[in-house]
Amino acid sequence: MSCSYLVNNIGRGEALLRPYVINMLEQLKSRARALKNEAFAVYLAAKDPRTPWYAKTLIYFVVAHTFSPIDLIPDFIPVLGYLDDLIITPGGLWLAVRMIPPEVLAEAREKVAASGLREAGSVGYIGMVLIVMVWIVILIGAIYLIKFLSK
Repeated sequence: MSCSYLVNNIGRGEALLRPYVINMLEQLKSRARALKNEAFAVYLAAKDPRTPWYAKTLIYFVVAHTFSPIDLIPDFIPVLGYLDDLIITPGGLWLAVRMIPPEVLAEAREKVAASGLREAGSVGYIGMVLIVMVWIVILIGAIYLIKFLSK
């Protein structure tokens, strides 16, 4: 559903709300863009050798989850589907930013500001593979558990 669809279908009697809705949708798009830019800056900072290994581990998980076309918990599952997106991405980025040396993060933010999100697509495919692997391990574990308990 696009912004224009929402704006054009508000209703005739609610024309006064149109500017408010447009403004709110634009603010949400701006915040989402800023979050993606920050996630990509954190990913670039993880590639830097000055970033500690434990920060890199967290960063790769969070960035893979953020850019993956497949969710860890699918969105059609009530509450939990959106809860993972609302907790893992912002919370993981918040923690990762505090683990990265400030000069490394500043350089990464400058790179993102200069080049944009051109390389982010490859990160999404890596995230997709990781999430598929997690689901396969969960499925194998469930099958093993069922076999073990049925004996």
